[in-house]
Amino acid sequence: MTLVSDAPPARPLRLVDHFERGLDAPICLTWELTYACNLSCVHCLSSSGRRDPRELSTDECKSVIDELERMQVFYVNIGGGEPTVRSDFWELVDYATAHHVGVKFSTNGVKITPEVAARLAANDYVDVQISLDGATAEVNDHIRGPRSYETALRAMQNLSDAGMRGFKLSVVCTRTNIGQLDEFKAIADRYGAQLRLTRLRPSGRGADVWDDLHPTREQQRELYDWLVRHGDEVLTGDSFFHLSAYGSSLPGLNLCGAGRVVCLIDPIGDVYACPFAIHDEFLAGNVRDAGFASVWRESDLFTRLREPQSGGACSSCQFFDSCKGGCMAAKFFTGLPLDGPDPECVRGFGEEALKNKNGGVPQPSQDHSHLTSPPRPRPVRVTIRRRDEIAAPPVSACAESPLAGFDPTSTDTHEGADLPGGIRSHTA
Repeated sequence: MTLVSDAPPARPLRLVDHFERGLDAPICLTWELTYACNLSCVHCLSSSGRRDPRELSTDECKSVIDELERMQVFYVNIGGGEPTVRSDFWELVDYATAHHVGVKFSTNGVKITPEVAARLAANDYVDVQISLDGATAEVNDHIRGPRSYETALRAMQNLSDAGMRGFKLSVVCTRTNIGQLDEFKAIADRYGAQLRLTRLRPSGRGADVWDDLHPTREQQRELYDWLVRHGDEVLTGDSFFHLSAYGSSLPGLNLCGAGRVVCLIDPIGDVYACPFAIHDEFLAGNVRDAGFASVWRESDLFTRLREPQSGGACSSCQFFDSCKGGCMAAKFFTGLPLDGPDPECVRGFGEEALKNKNGGVPQPSQDHSHLTSPPRPRPVRVTIRRRDEIAAPPVSACAESPLAGFDPTSTDTHEGADLPGGIRSHTA
């Protein structure tokens, strides 16, 4: 006898369902090696500038890499600060790639000389991401600092000349550069790079400028339409899943992966749930206490984040399954509840929540800025591109410069001193 049930058949597990439950090892691990930086970008998510004297030592960093190898973490995103100013940076890159941990590192390009570019191009296990936040010097340098546009383009030229293809041009989308998306794509194509767009979060110094710099609702729609047209050519990670309520989901990870598939190790070994949530509220532990694997697999915070989420106020929205309620860090640092709408919700619920919220916004747990109070960005000329039609309304502790004595324009560099043995090539 066959039993017939009126219950709907169980939905087969999707890849995203596995991600929501957490994985045995992160697939997107960001490791900020230092807070030292030669720039003072107004939107820096980690409020970088000065080196923290408690930084993990070279041996401690190698121990973390050994753990990542045992956990079969296949690559790590290294950032900062400006990671290349650590005197042992190239040694650590060498060590990681020799131990089967690929390296993708973000840099403003200040130390990407022709010699360094040649070594990087010879290593199949290294990827480079050059940061640029304006397709013109006028827009970029108001955000990232004087001559930073020139520095980034010179680094990309050096990588291109060395034969490196597919390195990344990384852009944080702001109110001042949304109109330059085509120009960014042209720059990436010029140097044989791939364009990567990320979302501006109100984290670190970004909290001070978020009101002035986050894209308007009209620009959010413009960005969405552009990504729909170019999504297969552009990387976005998990930056824009909140835009999915405009229609179809965009390429990339369409959920908040914090503590599930994503986390951050900071320069002193603290492990946070997300690179954009550097705050005690999202601190899971420290690698010096128990090791990274123990923090990732056993911390109370990560265990809670991997539990089924109700969706809170957003669960009744018809687009919840697409946008998943938006970005945890964006909500937290604008003073919204974590089970509430994203502050940039395309249906307008975020704006309403911001108007009606009680209390202030959380302050960053730490600040390594060169200046105690970083200046707010001055008005800049915005590139305006004519649209053929109006977008439809939404349907829903070291004060010394880390670069002292370094001349990036000199061809007579001493980069070899920072490259013990050179970066090893893994090509046949």
